[in-house]
Amino acid sequence: MPKFVKRALLLLVVIAMLPASLYGCTGGTEPTSAPSGDVSNSGSEASAAQSGELPEGNSVTVGIAQDLSSLDPQLAATAGVREVLFNIFEGLVKASPDGSVTPAVASDYELSEDGKTYTFTLREGVTFHNGETVTVEDVVYSLERCAGSENDGTPLVSAFSNAVSIEAVDESHVAVTLAEPSTEFINALTSPVIPAGSGPSITETMVGTGPFRFVSYAPQDNLVMEKYDGYWNQEKAAKLDRVTFKIIPDVNSLVIGLKGETLDMVVHLPNTLLGEVENEFTVHQNTMNIVQALYLNNAVEPFDNELVRQAMYYAIDVDEIIEFVCSGAGVATGTSMYPAQSKYFMPELAENYQKDVEKAKELLAQAGYPDGFTMTITAPSNYAQHMDTAMVLIEQLKAVGITAELIPVEWQSWVDDVYRGRNYQSTVCGIAADDMTAREMLVRYMSDNRKNFIAFSDPEYDEVMAQAMASTDDAEQTALYKRAQEILNERAASLWLQDACELVVMNPELEGFTFYRTYVIDMAAISRK
Repeated sequence: MPKFVKRALLLLVVIAMLPASLYGCTGGTEPTSAPSGDVSNSGSEASAAQSGELPEGNSVTVGIAQDLSSLDPQLAATAGVREVLFNIFEGLVKASPDGSVTPAVASDYELSEDGKTYTFTLREGVTFHNGETVTVEDVVYSLERCAGSENDGTPLVSAFSNAVSIEAVDESHVAVTLAEPSTEFINALTSPVIPAGSGPSITETMVGTGPFRFVSYAPQDNLVMEKYDGYWNQEKAAKLDRVTFKIIPDVNSLVIGLKGETLDMVVHLPNTLLGEVENEFTVHQNTMNIVQALYLNNAVEPFDNELVRQAMYYAIDVDEIIEFVCSGAGVATGTSMYPAQSKYFMPELAENYQKDVEKAKELLAQAGYPDGFTMTITAPSNYAQHMDTAMVLIEQLKAVGITAELIPVEWQSWVDDVYRGRNYQSTVCGIAADDMTAREMLVRYMSDNRKNFIAFSDPEYDEVMAQAMASTDDAEQTALYKRAQEILNERAASLWLQDACELVVMNPELEGFTFYRTYVIDMAAISRK
């Protein structure tokens, strides 16, 4: 059967399964008062942003599907929050489009011969958005907070579990000493520098050092930021005066907003909507730099059984999912690594579980489920790609006797109940990296890692990862990270599917958008023609 015929038939099935509430627009709650602090709401312009009217002058409104679940820049659990806060906060270093890091609050650094001590030179003239100069006390405080000083010693950034001391050398130098050498630790220093003593109140003041300063946030509605005139790097200063991120969970409403000129730009739009926008707008297409999967809770039955997980992998057709969800433009993954991480990405792992219904049934029988079982798939309803994927999976799993029910939830419920609460059987979502290290994508599967929301536990995996993170030999480290991926694939810890394709759609009057290899929306580079 031709692919387009299969896709058409599958589309009819999926449409029939869609909850009625998912058609059309979804409304937000009433805006809350803007956080208090050193910046204030902007009166008429903020009101215009909240009402959906197009701001005048050198301002843009960007449509995003995800609400911002936490504004604490060092606690941001989701990539959708981090990509927005990238514009407001900076670390000693910051991400570059090619996946490397570039100096930011620090002008440079030195690494000791034993690979254990990083010494940073603070850049002169860097100020916070409240006008105060960044000091070594601010930097030490920020790094110690990352290391868990305000979290009962549990690091907010996992790489800081390797840090044994953080100290000011003098008024312009800070040294971080590690227990074990690490060539990757520099990537953790993208974690934001905030004023000393900020603590949880950082979500109210939102004082950073980035090219934009925070103005206001209305939950489930919008976040507004404006150009910071005192930004230290005038060559990379913001070109726009004001940016409003408008939260609109429904993809159709995002397209309507573009066409109705209440939105200037939309990010993470499914590429299946290309035909709706390509003739009127500037369209950038790329993969999302995520690993989309059916993530299985390894701590609950029947997913605590490796044979069941393997059977499910053989029961599905990843190519069919990519064809339906991304019009064939996604890239199959067989483990927790996406193609942009080319140094570590192993495309061959995606070949290990080709659809084989009979093998799947055989494995289910061996596991004690000859007649299959029932299960639930929880998915964030604001992400069309994940909802569509879940519905295709439901159809595919029927062939081996597995009856799955889709449970759509709002984004904040997904974060609270699934990711943080671990109260789920399975979920379709995408996992992204803060940086380009393999460690960032793989450490979350270690038994004791706080990000291990699938509850995967394997002694061999833990040992291989420990060796990889401690290695300072690049070839050895890369080989160990690849072995770790093989273990995940062999154990079928989850059903890794694809790096999904997406669109960034812009008003033709705008230019300057650049894709990063990590989750970033760099609004400082955007300008009007």
